[in-house]
Amino acid sequence: MSSHPLHIGIVAGEPSGDRLGAGLIQAIRERLPEAVFEGIGGPKMAEAGCFSLHPMEKLSVMGLTDVLSRLPGLVAVRRDLCRHFLETPPDIFIGIDAPDFNLSLERRLKGAGIRTLHYVSPSVWAWRRYRLAKIAESVDRMLVLYPFEEACYQQHEIPVRYVGHPLADTLADEVDPLVARRHLGLEEHGKLVALLPGSRQDEVKRLADPFIRAAMWCHERRIDIRFVVPFVTGACREIFERHLRRLRCKTPMTLLNGKSLEAMAASDAALLASGTATLECMLLKRPMVVAYRLSPVTYQLAKRLVRTRYFSLPNLLSGESLVRELVQDEVKPETLGREVLKLVEQPQRSQRLAASFDRIHESLRRDASQKVADTVFEMVGRREYLV
Repeated sequence: MSSHPLHIGIVAGEPSGDRLGAGLIQAIRERLPEAVFEGIGGPKMAEAGCFSLHPMEKLSVMGLTDVLSRLPGLVAVRRDLCRHFLETPPDIFIGIDAPDFNLSLERRLKGAGIRTLHYVSPSVWAWRRYRLAKIAESVDRMLVLYPFEEACYQQHEIPVRYVGHPLADTLADEVDPLVARRHLGLEEHGKLVALLPGSRQDEVKRLADPFIRAAMWCHERRIDIRFVVPFVTGACREIFERHLRRLRCKTPMTLLNGKSLEAMAASDAALLASGTATLECMLLKRPMVVAYRLSPVTYQLAKRLVRTRYFSLPNLLSGESLVRELVQDEVKPETLGREVLKLVEQPQRSQRLAASFDRIHESLRRDASQKVADTVFEMVGRREYLV
């Protein structure tokens, strides 16, 4: 048995990674309380016991143009982390998502003899498959959240393990919307729609206007409809509020700090940005409309390179069009509004969706955080802590 505390370097780049990281830290510390974690994390990882060397918000960017505008700052942060971990080598480095940042860091650390583990596969199965060569150079093992992701790595002989998704483990099969509304202090009667315009500032800048206009369009046609809008950060909320003031929006709308799961659970339907929120909404068995809007340059590039038919997780996981996807120029207020009203006014459709969502939920329930913790202990040679 090793005499020194387990030292783990860990970097998460956005709120979804912060949640995954917090679950992993808790799973490891349940077995080894003295384990030390440092790198970059958000508030949940900090609460679990991770010391952040830089704010996580510095890494939360989206798309080619957004990365280019913040490139000098990202390079400086990565250089500083690399220097720190080379001077004080961890027993293992874990990169959670944020592949454009983490894979380069992992490659440097692996080259110096530090074990590297990447948690959450980049979308190589959809586009930029050439990245697999870089991944092979960067990671000792890849952990994937979804079953369809394994094959790509197996074909290229990259060690991979499907671990499932921690949210599927923690969320109940059914969540009562009335209980959620009471918890949030919302009216129990009438139709409620959750708006989630993204967790990154760049996403919110692109989607706030069409989402607010869609809400106004819906309310003009159904005065009993109300909206709830949760925000991951204060900066995202400020961007959204600026658009509300500019549009002079009078539509009933409750803004929340955090509490995105509760907001979706309280709602009859959701209009949201593509990303982890679509998985959360699916696990809560709520019908949704999914929007995806990139900068024009990034969109044109993606259009040429993307190989998949769908971009939202419910559709990718099912292999069929369960939820409506709207991309780029399709993201118009009236189009969004019409799709939202269809969901609100057709409860039988929601019931059919819930049955499909339930099957996917069960397939993702794998005790993920414990599986990741097992992988960490295996890789660092602490097999006595395996469960």
